[in-house]
Formats: sequence, C-alpha cells, structure tokens
Amino acid sequence: MSSRPDRRALPTGTKVIVGILLAIPLLALALVPTYSKEKPTLLGFPFFYWYQLLWVLLTPVFTWAAYVLITRARGDKK
Repeated sequence: MSSRPDRRALPTGTKVIVGILLAIPLLALALVPTYSKEKPTLLGFPFFYWYQLLWVLLTPVFTWAAYVLITRARGDKK
C-alpha cells in the first residue's frame, strides 16, 4: 500500500504547456550565438553577461508557473 494519496493524471495540454515553460530557459541559454555579443551594454556590462544574469532571475518564474499549473491540474489545495 502506498502512503501517498492517489493523484489524477495530468491532461495532455497541461503537460505540453509545462514542458514548454521548462524548455524556454534551456533554449534561451543553449542558443549561445544569439546572445554572444557585447552591445548593448547595461551599467557597463556587455550583453553576454547581463543576458545570462537576467535568465538567472527569470528561470524561477517559469519553474514556479509550471509548478502552479501542475498543482491546479491535479487539484491539490496548496
């Protein structure tokens, strides 16, 4: 017997949206040629550095959104 309560399966649409939300930061940082440049600068930092730092701040937002979608789709009350 499992001590975990039964959870509903996620609808396919939710799985797709969650997958996209989690893939966006991966793709944004994996495509290095798109941000491997110096201009524009921000506070003296080249684009290459502040773009990556921006994604350090944005990635938790995408992860949180995926978590919320999964939680709501399963009917959890948190």
